[in-house]
Amino acid sequence: MMAGFGQGTRRYPRSRGRMGSRTGPDRATLGIIGVICAVAGFFVLGIVLGPAAIVCGWLAMGRTWAGTRSVPALIAVVLGAIDTLLAILWLV
Repeated sequence: MMAGFGQGTRRYPRSRGRMGSRTGPDRATLGIIGVICAVAGFFVLGIVLGPAAIVCGWLAMGRTWAGTRSVPALIAVVLGAIDTLLAILWLV
């Protein structure tokens, strides 16, 4: 009688909402990727890597300015914006 007890949660451990979604990279990884893109964008392909850094930083911040922000995400957004502006000025 007790053999079937708890079968549903053992098969699907994330079904009860205790763990976050693991379908993509976490926020810390996105922030670091954004910083790397922003720094690399100062040297090569700034018009591509600048917006990529902004997007990665924005996603790492949780798509909002409110609340607590991680430092790498904020650095990625700021450096990505500077990188994009410099690339646009260089093209003009």
